[in-house]
Amino acid sequence: MALDSRVFIALFHIFIWSFLDTLQISNGVQSDIDCLKSIKDSFEDPYNYLNSSWNFNNNTEGLICKFTGVECWHPDEGRVLNIRLSDMGLRGQFPKGIENCSSLTGLDLSSNKLSGPLPSDISLLLPLITTLDLSANKFSGKIPESIANCTYLNVLKLDNNQLTGEIPPRIGLDLHRLKTFSVSNNLLTGPVPYIANASITSDNYANNTGLCGPPLERCPAQERRRQFEFSFKSGFLVGYVFSVVLVIPIFMFHYVACMNGKQRVKKMALSKGSSTKKENLEGDQ
Repeated sequence: MALDSRVFIALFHIFIWSFLDTLQISNGVQSDIDCLKSIKDSFEDPYNYLNSSWNFNNNTEGLICKFTGVECWHPDEGRVLNIRLSDMGLRGQFPKGIENCSSLTGLDLSSNKLSGPLPSDISLLLPLITTLDLSANKFSGKIPESIANCTYLNVLKLDNNQLTGEIPPRIGLDLHRLKTFSVSNNLLTGPVPYIANASITSDNYANNTGLCGPPLERCPAQERRRQFEFSFKSGFLVGYVFSVVLVIPIFMFHYVACMNGKQRVKKMALSKGSSTKKENLEGDQ
């Protein structure tokens, strides 16, 4: 009887854990389905790339992993890993519903006709993102500061848009994994960040007339500071040389005068001594 009770308890535990795992998978799949539905609703799809493939009427497990441009962690689980929708002629703004793809690590929306600002809370929408390619669109406004909180980023491509303002300095300070970074052909200004682990050339910043700093030309403030430092050092050196040239003759003049004075005193002392000795001799006679 005791053995039957233990067997029953063990089977009950197995059932409970299996149920919880199934519930977790179902919730994960549903959130990713909601994510993809939101993306589809956010975009105009003139060439029907999404409309012809992203059919949510079929509830088969893992079906979304067969959607065009969707890659899952595992085909049977339905958790979205990457979304690649490049060059589909899509129109609209950045899809904020993408936050429901909570396991997403790669997003490629390049070469479309997307516009509007990048979301200020982009790091909350894409917390695990490693590759983000938004190039060749019409995104405008500033690069959000919070993008520096996407600390898993290896690739960040924002080139060929209409972005303005400065590049957030924290991109260079906080994105330690960043290997590829491109913002060419925008309307950006100010100093470029130093990105230690990325191979950055001037091409990555090309055609942003307001950008400056290595590997581009020096920023005006840096140039003025360099000129000031050079002028200060040059002025200090000239002043030092002038002081030395001026002080040495003065010192020599005083030294010679002092030595001449000492010699006169010595001569006077010798002359006085000789006179006293002579007077003493005459007195003795």
